Amino acid sequence: MCSNRVVHPRSKFGVPDKDYCVIDIHCHILPEVDDGPKSWDVAVEMCRMAVADGITHTVATPHANDRYVYDRAYLSGLLSELRERIGPTPLQFSLGCDFHLSFENLERVLENPHTYTIGETHYLLIELSNYSVPNNLSECITRLGDRGLTPILTHPERNPILQQTPQKILEWAEQGCLMQITASALTGFWGERPEIIARWLLERSAVHVLASDAHETKRRIPNLSAGRAVAEKIVGGEYANALVDGNPGSIVAGQPIPYCPRPVLD
Repeated sequence: MCSNRVVHPRSKFGVPDKDYCVIDIHCHILPEVDDGPKSWDVAVEMCRMAVADGITHTVATPHANDRYVYDRAYLSGLLSELRERIGPTPLQFSLGCDFHLSFENLERVLENPHTYTIGETHYLLIELSNYSVPNNLSECITRLGDRGLTPILTHPERNPILQQTPQKILEWAEQGCLMQITASALTGFWGERPEIIARWLLERSAVHVLASDAHETKRRIPNLSAGRAVAEKIVGGEYANALVDGNPGSIVAGQPIPYCPRPVLD
């Protein structure tokens, strides 16, 4: 969902030393529920790292797929425990999920939309398989929209199939699907091809959010500042700030994103 204004409002989660805030809508920060942190100690350390990077709000996004069962009530309890374990902190949390877009999962979310969304909002992170992309994805986006959901496609720049057909990403963005790229893809962490596609999408105004997709404390870490700095060099400060503040801040608040130019179709 986009508003027609291209503006950059401050998020309500302030950071004293920046004129923008940093909100991470995709982070595997709950322990022992998927391929994220294997212990509470690692989860707590990830929170410390996020705060050190200036992140003020993290959306916990455990996988929802054939391998990992997504139990919203149980995960809500874990998130409450994480809050207690880290104690007083500027870091706030929401619960969402990394929703694998399979036929079975699509039927589940259409039946119970808000079981999988970010907080109580209408925003839904969707992940595609690295081995197959539905031919009817445009129809899936339409069906989700008809149920009042706004899909956010996670890390399309890392999908080997979409790397060969990036034009499809532009078409889905034109249709109203929001795009979230991994911040570390812009720094080259994922290799040359994901970095090229991430930059290509940015240059075509087809990226709406940067997120960490963090899983642990060694390599896939909760860091957005390095990716944001690269984005600023490519598209300027206003757009870069919107990617980590204005847009994700509006998403966790359930509001239309403020910075949503039309993608430049080749």
